[in-house]
Amino acid sequence: MQQNTDTEKDLQLRELDGMCVNESRLEHKGYHNLKYLVIGILFGIVFVKSEVVSWYRIQEMFRLQSFHMYGIIGSAVITGMVSVFLIKKFNIKTIYGEPIKIAPKTFNKGQIYGGLIFGLGWAMTGACPGPLFAQIGTGATVIGVTLLSAIAGTWVYGLLREKIPH
Repeated sequence: MQQNTDTEKDLQLRELDGMCVNESRLEHKGYHNLKYLVIGILFGIVFVKSEVVSWYRIQEMFRLQSFHMYGIIGSAVITGMVSVFLIKKFNIKTIYGEPIKIAPKTFNKGQIYGGLIFGLGWAMTGACPGPLFAQIGTGATVIGVTLLSAIAGTWVYGLLREKIPH
């Protein structure tokens, strides 16, 4: 009983940080993760073919010279909005029958600071976390520096998480 209470308390705290709280309680064999590898590879191919990983396309976006990236990002936002609406309206569950919880989010000034830092890094490197691996896969090995920087930034955030505004 105590462990369940601790788990629920941990999930409530993590909801505030925007961390994943839809953790499955099911036990799976290791090979069940292969589906995520296949989806990741397919997603990477789509990123490359749609030029989402192109440094030039990203620079065009930040210089307001092309609609290409705004169209892709806008399509993703609309797809996400419709998906969340449908999940909430029809109480959709995971493929394993587990409920999907979407915690309410509140606005805070840390989101502005984080967005500015994220955008600055994206504009300087031409990479954001999703396409990093696809960029490396295309042979842009210099992006390895960006990947290491992202890992270091995540580590520093974990270290300072209690001291910064959320």
